[in-house]
Amino acid sequence: MSVTEMDIIQTSSCENNLKEVLKSNECEPAHFKNNSHSVRILEDLQSLRKNEVLCDARFEADDGKIVIGHKNVLIAASPYFRAMFSSFDESNKDIIHIRELDSTILQLLVDYIYTGEIMVTKENVQVLLLASNVLQLDFVNRACVEFLQKQLDVSNCIYIKKFADLHNCTELMSSSEAYIKQNFLEVIKGDEYLSLSCEDLGKLISCNDLAVPFEEKVFDCVIKWVRHDLDQRKNVLPQLMEHVRLPLLRPDILDNVVEEPLLNNCSKCRDYVFEAMRFHLKKSVQQFIMPKTISCTPRQFGGSQKVILMFNESDTFPKCYTEWYDPVTNIRENAPGINDCRRLAGLGVIRDKFVFAVSGISKSVFMLDVSLKSPSWVPMANMLVNRNRLGVGVLGDSIYAVGGLDDNSGLDSVEVFDVSIQKWQMVSSMSIKRITVGVGVLNNHLYAVGGYNSSEKNLKSVEYYDPTLDAWTAVTDMFVCRQGAGVGVLDGLMYAIGGYNGHEWLKSVEVYRPSDGVWTAVADMEICRFRPGVVALNGLLYVIGGEYDKSMKDTVEIYNPNSNTWTMERLSRNVGRIYSGVVVDRPPNFIN
Repeated sequence: MSVTEMDIIQTSSCENNLKEVLKSNECEPAHFKNNSHSVRILEDLQSLRKNEVLCDARFEADDGKIVIGHKNVLIAASPYFRAMFSSFDESNKDIIHIRELDSTILQLLVDYIYTGEIMVTKENVQVLLLASNVLQLDFVNRACVEFLQKQLDVSNCIYIKKFADLHNCTELMSSSEAYIKQNFLEVIKGDEYLSLSCEDLGKLISCNDLAVPFEEKVFDCVIKWVRHDLDQRKNVLPQLMEHVRLPLLRPDILDNVVEEPLLNNCSKCRDYVFEAMRFHLKKSVQQFIMPKTISCTPRQFGGSQKVILMFNESDTFPKCYTEWYDPVTNIRENAPGINDCRRLAGLGVIRDKFVFAVSGISKSVFMLDVSLKSPSWVPMANMLVNRNRLGVGVLGDSIYAVGGLDDNSGLDSVEVFDVSIQKWQMVSSMSIKRITVGVGVLNNHLYAVGGYNSSEKNLKSVEYYDPTLDAWTAVTDMFVCRQGAGVGVLDGLMYAIGGYNGHEWLKSVEVYRPSDGVWTAVADMEICRFRPGVVALNGLLYVIGGEYDKSMKDTVEIYNPNSNTWTMERLSRNVGRIYSGVVVDRPPNFIN
């Protein structure tokens, strides 16, 4: 027997023994993957291409230069090349002519196929985006779109939108449109928008989310656009004026609009002006008129459109002063103040524009229309009952004044102000007297949360009012008694925050789920808070003021329900205060 034969027998014997050993151990199959395998293959293919080894595809670009590659690689990467090489005529040519592309761009794209990498620049992005569409290289196309999205500014956004529209690039078109709407005031300061077609300008100014706090800016841009080419454009003025919300103009601005010759010479435009004048005439008689048309409806733009209105108790200011607070920018600005103290008032807002300060020391009620250019507080009809330390809630177009204290007597009574008739009316009383009661609105029901009664007993009971039945119904008690708790509603859940239990100030928080009628404890705040203002905004819960710890009087705490965590932010001005906060439409003088 030869040595070779002996080796084979020994090897076979070892293999049999190894199989038996592994079999006795009941060894399971295992899957292995070389993650660097595809990368190495591509690197080797790129090396072969550079050295012109086994290259069977040769392309001549429009400048006469030759770009080479491997058919199998190109077919695998691009539907364009797959279709090309599926054609008998093209697949048998020694050189394939590609007249749509120059050699530099073609070389970049073929390099991308072999490397997965592409360099996008301001010089090549336009051609590269078009070429990637031709070759159906989706990643390169998305890279070009992302590059252009990052370059958007007021000087180029209109051109980029036109380019995207021309080449049916929907994602880029959507991004550029959003940028133009968000930066409308800056865009119309330049002349680029004058090149828009009537259809494109009309589509833009018809948008409800156009970021324009003053409607006169829309009117001015239309007149400027028409005058830019008056002979050709004056006939389409009515088409554009249809989208200008003239009823939203201030009366003094509307007076100037009436004198505009371009409108006076057009019967349809005069109709729009008369509509605006009629709206203002009705509003002077009935300030709560409901808009009947889109032209009378304020535009709604951006999640940051809303800000928080804070009422501040001050030891140094004789009147109750107020501030707008934007939690997105952390900017605060003065808001119109009320001459008398509203320290213990209840606050409510209707239609995101009418803010009501209800009693606090008497039956008086004041209203602030934040949609006005220069809003101020005006007196409204007095309540029927004097209510101190009351709770206030809003259902639709009605404001409810709940419980409170009349002189030294606790109240279980409730009254409602209907803006359509501008009168207060009594509704069914609660089951118990509630002073310093928290009020929340959830699923079109009005909840009275805790408080204390006239015997100074602190309450943990909760009941809700159904306006369709004019009846109160008790729900599950809270875990602890809470008077002066802040109440906020976020994502269909109601939060009872802080307060006083008769023995100590609270920083604990519990949440009510109406689906199962159960209260659940969530994370505590960092400090105790009594009668804080609570508002929900942009998916977060803001708890403002109401501090028991005076060293932390200039803070706001923010609750994130997704992480069940609180964060603290400090407000800059050092003024002793108890806040009440409501979310309102951002007033014009705040965003100017």
